[in-house]
Amino acid sequence: MTGIENLIPDPTFEGGGLHQIPRGGKLAMHADFNKHRRFGLDRRLNALLYLNKDWREDYGGHLELWNRDMTQCEAKILPVYNRLAVFGTTDFTFHGHPNPLQCPEGMTRKSLALYYFTNGRPAEEVSGTHSTLFKARPDDVVSSSIGQRMRRIARDVLPPIITRTIDKLR
Repeated sequence: MTGIENLIPDPTFEGGGLHQIPRGGKLAMHADFNKHRRFGLDRRLNALLYLNKDWREDYGGHLELWNRDMTQCEAKILPVYNRLAVFGTTDFTFHGHPNPLQCPEGMTRKSLALYYFTNGRPAEEVSGTHSTLFKARPDDVVSSSIGQRMRRIARDVLPPIITRTIDKLR
């Protein structure tokens, strides 16, 4: 189905598993971390199964898939019950549900997130190891948290051997 050979499911559900987001919640546009912290495998594929019975269009929560330079939304997927979204992951696979949910109080957006890895990836997709890369849509106003700013500063000033060790401990 995907053309990616030798996919390995993540037995530790690193960042995956059951996700639940309440009214007003959102997930900013991002490209996912590219290496499994424990096994060093390359993240290649996301499978998101939506578990939202009676979900309506006006509740929002659409999964948005944007182009590489974040100039255009290429697809919006409504998270209705039993819908499966499968997509490859690279440093430029920007996705999220960036608008606050408008579902009724007490209702949540539910999904099962499964991630798949390979031991290596095509040369044109190879880059340095990174955690999640957040990127704003053209009209978004984004400010980093103090923790995000501190991690960015630490990466700029600390030797790579120290930042890699810290990443493994998290």
